[in-house]
Formats: sequence, structure tokens, C-alpha cells
Amino acid sequence: MYDREERIAAIGLELSSGKYDIVSLQEVWSRKDCESLKNATEATLPYAHYFYSGVIGSGLLVLSKYPIISSFFHPWSVNGYFHRIQHADWFGGKGVGLCRILVDKHVVHLYNTHLHAEYNNNNDDYKTHRVIQAFDTAQFIRATRGDSVLQILAGDLNAQPHDLTYKVLLYTSKMQDCCASENIVTNEYYKNSYTSTNRSGKKPLGVHIDHIFVRNSELFDLSVIDYELPLTDPVPGQSFSYSDHEAVLTKLHLRDVRPSAAEGESSILNNLMKNERHENNEVCQTSSKTDECHISRRVAVLHESISLCESSLDQLNVDRIFYYSVGVILAFILVVFLEYPAPLGFKTFYIILKFLISGILMFCIFMGSVWNYMELNGILSGKVAMELMLRSIEIFENVPKH
Repeated sequence: MYDREERIAAIGLELSSGKYDIVSLQEVWSRKDCESLKNATEATLPYAHYFYSGVIGSGLLVLSKYPIISSFFHPWSVNGYFHRIQHADWFGGKGVGLCRILVDKHVVHLYNTHLHAEYNNNNDDYKTHRVIQAFDTAQFIRATRGDSVLQILAGDLNAQPHDLTYKVLLYTSKMQDCCASENIVTNEYYKNSYTSTNRSGKKPLGVHIDHIFVRNSELFDLSVIDYELPLTDPVPGQSFSYSDHEAVLTKLHLRDVRPSAAEGESSILNNLMKNERHENNEVCQTSSKTDECHISRRVAVLHESISLCESSLDQLNVDRIFYYSVGVILAFILVVFLEYPAPLGFKTFYIILKFLISGILMFCIFMGSVWNYMELNGILSGKVAMELMLRSIEIFENVPKH
């Protein structure tokens, strides 16, 4: 990304203004940038945590006005392909990071995540991976709820509100989307300096792929006071934007509704900001009545996700046969090369060709065996968990089977 150092400095300056209580950042790939942001905000956001993972790091950074008392990182079982170097998601060791933050004697859970990118809308090789990542993240959020009064997911989901990935995460986690507008754009916005002319021409209104989800404890009432994009203007004095994704800001009001509460209010959590990259045409409330309305939606997205997993498993079998078939052909060619000496004047070429064939053969064996079974087990793990949730809904919610 162009103007990186200038943008990091500008982001650090903005975050140090004291306007924000909790900040969730993605794509902070450089340790130098991470330290720069920490140093720039240490006066107003003294608590920080970076989730180290993979080869180049997860890119996930949390800055907080309140103490971060513990953290945990959960990596996903499927996360792209190592050999597609141009798509570097695998090297980030992506997953979902949890920070337990102490706000006015109450524990708030902040989840920071960045799902696998979509590189080709017409032929999305990573759709199944992204759906499983979304489902896995939702289950992680539900499993770690614990004593928290508020759970907040703030991240780049690489999914629009109409996408299966978005629906799986929202419905199975039973969270609420803070955005109630259908006109929010967080990426590929035509006014952003990093949006190419071709993209803005194809999608003049941009896409909404960065989201903030929340869920409150039954003992507390939650209100979304505000939701906005605070940094749509260019960096002051410059012609470029803060990021290729628009920053997202929400203000939350948390009220204690326990009978023993003296005033009925115990804490206010203001200004959660998620920088870097929603549109919500189905506002999800957390009341029990609305939750019942979402049961059918949850069942529908689970059925669709299971069907997607089954298609991917079938494709994996085809891929395994393909790699093994190519491997057999290459092994035969290699044997021929070994049996017959190189023609005069072609010895160097023969040696290079044998090394090349041997390398491709080893790659095919690895992709058809080790990698194929790793991906297969990762998808199976997600599929089985989805089927388990579906059965529990059908049993306990009396939902008829499809």
C-alpha cells in the first residue's frame, strides 16, 4: 500500500486525540507500524495487544483506554493455500483474537478478526474457507462469553450483509449488528483515494465488508447510540485517505437492569472504533422474541453452509485424483529421463529439467496427500459442528427437519 508511513503517522495522531475508548485494527502487518501506533497512542490508549500468529503475523492490533486483563488467539482450521503466494492470507495465520477488557469493574470481551479475502467474485475459491471461519468465530464467541457483560466483534469480515459468510456469523453467534443503515460503504468507495477507477466504475457505491457486532449480558440493557464513518475525508494536508477501508465508529450505552442496582446504570462504554475498513438490511435484536424470529434464518444458513461444505469435499476428492494422476505421469517421465542418457549438448538442460520435474512431482504428492487431508479435515470439522448445531436447534426449538 502506498504512503504507508505517512498513513500510520496520521492514524496514530488521530487515535491519540482522546476521542476513542477501544480501537480494533486489522492489517497491521509490520512490527514497526505496530510499535509506532502503540507509541503514538500510549497517552490516551495506554493498553495495547498485538496477536502474533503465522509467518507474517495476524495483523490484528487492539488499543484500549481500559486495562486489557487477558487475551487469547484462536487460529482457524482452514485458511487459504500456502502456494498461492499472491494471496498471502495463509501466511498471516489468521484467526480470531479475544481481549478481556476491564471497564468500570465489568468485563467486556473485544473480538478482533480478519476473514479470508475474496479475490474473485465470479469464481470464489475461498468461499467455503470463509464460511467455516465465520462459523468457527461465532462458536468461539459463544463459548467464551463467560462473565462478560458485553461482547463486541469488530473486524474486516470480507463479507457483505447479503453474503452467506455474514449471515452465518451474525445468526449463529446471536449477536446484533450495530449498523441499521443500508447505505454504509467501507471499501471500494469512489471518494477513497485508493479505490481504482475500474473498481469505482463497476461498483460506484462500494461494498460494506467491515462490521461491528455486539451482544449484551441478560443482566444489562444495551443501546447503540451512534454508528458512523468518522474518517472519510483525506488525511489533513494530504491527498490520500487514511486507509483503503473506511474507519467504522460506534457508541454504545450499557445499563444495569438488575433489581439491586442503585441507579439502574452501572457503566457506559463510549466510542468503540474499528479502523481500516456494512450495510445491514436485517437488523438483529438480542431480545428473546426476536431471537425466536431468527431461528428459521439460522436453520436456513446452516443448511446452505452444510451444502457448501459437501460440495467442497467432493471437489477435494477430484483434486486428490488430479494431483495423483499428474504425479504418476511425471514419475513415468522422470523414469524415462533416468533410463536414457542426455543427448550431446543437452546435458545441462536435462539436469535442469529433471530437477524441475522432481520438484513438481513432490508438490503433487504433497498437495494430493498431506495438504488435501489437512483441508478435508478442516472442512469436515466445520461441517460436523454445523450439523450438531442444526440437530440441537431441531430438538430444542421444535423446528421441523428439512
